[in-house]
Amino acid sequence: MDFTFSEDQAAFRDSVSRFLMTEAAPEMLRDIWETETGRSPELWGKIAEQGLMGLSVSEADGGMGMADIDWALLLQEVGYYSLPDSLTDTAYVAVGMLSALPEGHAARAWLGKIAEGSCRVAVGHPINLNVADAAKADVLLLPHVTAAGLELHLLTPGQCQITALNSIDSSRRLSKVQWTASDATRVLDGVQGQKVWDTAGERGALAAAAQMLGLAQRMLDLSVDYVAQRKQFDKAIGSFQAVQHHLADIVTKIEFAKPVLYRAFYALQHGEADLAVRISHAKLQCSEASWFASRNSLQVHGAMGYTWEVDLQMFMKRAWVLDSAWGDKGYHSARLTQGLLRSPNAPVGPGATFDREIASVGGCNTQAAIKNIAEEVAA
Repeated sequence: MDFTFSEDQAAFRDSVSRFLMTEAAPEMLRDIWETETGRSPELWGKIAEQGLMGLSVSEADGGMGMADIDWALLLQEVGYYSLPDSLTDTAYVAVGMLSALPEGHAARAWLGKIAEGSCRVAVGHPINLNVADAAKADVLLLPHVTAAGLELHLLTPGQCQITALNSIDSSRRLSKVQWTASDATRVLDGVQGQKVWDTAGERGALAAAAQMLGLAQRMLDLSVDYVAQRKQFDKAIGSFQAVQHHLADIVTKIEFAKPVLYRAFYALQHGEADLAVRISHAKLQCSEASWFASRNSLQVHGAMGYTWEVDLQMFMKRAWVLDSAWGDKGYHSARLTQGLLRSPNAPVGPGATFDREIASVGGCNTQAAIKNIAEEVAA
């Protein structure tokens, strides 16, 4: 199986990185976060001009119709540059929810507005106690518990009571949302809505995981630059073996998390049976990489790394809050344990990365293809 990204996907990632390097520099983000809303309409407009808001929107609705795997590299860049949450919540999670609605449904009209950059969407998933960007959103997607499952409701901020909350991350704009469900706001009933909310939870967790991996890489890069300049005893501290070990260990954590993350994106795009296990594994691995990068980067920076003037604190705090977003460690550890122990024949081990039941490429069972090749070689 060829599990490398295409040249087009890599080129797209590089172009997004160059764009964000200019438009989302740390000093610019600081200025944005210190405003009342913490958001920049100008930056949002430029992001939309790049086509990022319409990546998952179908071509019929004015977007590009790209799939989940196409987000794997992009979301790492979103984390690397610590962009506001409303981009992923709107362009990835919310678009997936609205795209699941039947053709001709009135709520699908929001897809075109998202693609052109004229709409922000806040998603109040049950797994998140607080809703990000609720006060700034044009529309909110909220759940309502019923005996049949979670209904999907669509509301405007004027139909909700929104109470702003504080966050350790200055870029986060969290709110407590109170509202009343009605027939007028209902988009899907409990049976249909539950499926949409389940998939939205998987997308949100995977988006958070990818961002944490990008954050880990950014903290590593900042630390490498810092230790090359900081001197003790007339030597750059980067020449000290203990410091080198700290940074080398971060690299190891990142590289071990990447294949787990990419495998989860593959499982999501193909709707595999063990999707929950794959995504919880990715969330845990990327969380561990980001926390490890935070600790070791702060170690080489010293206490000053936590101060407002140093860029490192921006990325550490974002990693800390994403760790508990879309399911904390306890939630995903429980899902992973339950999935791996679901039966005596659970697919565990290197040989089960793409197991017999779910792995296929171009309609051809991978295990069968390998067996055929082996038989031809033996002959």
